[in-house]
Amino acid sequence: MTTYSAGKLNQLQQTLPEGMLVDAAWLEERGYSSSLRSHYVRAGWLNQPAPRVYRRSHGPLQWEQVITSLQAALDSPLTVGGRTALEHQGYAHYLSATTNEVHLYGHHRPPSWLSALPLDVTFHYHNSQRLFPDETTPKPDPLPEGEGKEMRMPGGFMVQLGGAISWPLRLATPERAVLELLDELPDRESFHQVDMLMEGMANLSPRRLQSLLTACRSVKVKRLFLFFADRHHHRWFDQLDLSAIALGSGKRMLAKGGVLNQRYQITVPEDLNGAA
Repeated sequence: MTTYSAGKLNQLQQTLPEGMLVDAAWLEERGYSSSLRSHYVRAGWLNQPAPRVYRRSHGPLQWEQVITSLQAALDSPLTVGGRTALEHQGYAHYLSATTNEVHLYGHHRPPSWLSALPLDVTFHYHNSQRLFPDETTPKPDPLPEGEGKEMRMPGGFMVQLGGAISWPLRLATPERAVLELLDELPDRESFHQVDMLMEGMANLSPRRLQSLLTACRSVKVKRLFLFFADRHHHRWFDQLDLSAIALGSGKRMLAKGGVLNQRYQITVPEDLNGAA
């Protein structure tokens, strides 16, 4: 191996953490040509899990590593949200026991190579501007070293460190994630599953909820959230200022064959139209 190649390899070992995934453009910007990348792959110094995608590891690839690599190394504004964020924060017993789908939210689609990775999950992209058109995704400060750390940020975002990943993972807080999940109702989520989920969300922050509900542009999502919150009447519900939340006008037909909830002017399944 030439002195130049050895020097570049040492530099790569210092700048690319073990397990982190980057694309060809990232390596090109740092002086790693196509021929040099191919040499590293043949020598076993780099692994290529998909075309034009590289990592310094031959161990199993996990979806959390992929997303933290997008966020930390490739500076992507994508955030884990909706169903996946709720599962990741311990609400799996209300949803599903394992993560088969990873829901990502942001202003721009993820790179096309994401679907080519050898993973047992499917990535679903959602345009976050549907709900929050005026926001920007915050960049967190580095988390302190240690396991099980987390930090909350404005806009209903948080970062976690610990468990199966080595770098901070940016995801939606439960307050934001449940609004994102409600945007999938009724076409891709069910009223009754969301009802069971909301029953267990007794510890949400009324301050964060107020900020998110005020900023949210989806009348459907806000009416649905208030309907479920009213039905289960958690303590945080009484602390919300409903007069500051714009709910639009007119009726919304959301459940075929359902009944009209008079307070929120949405049709819901008949067995859910009342206090839990």
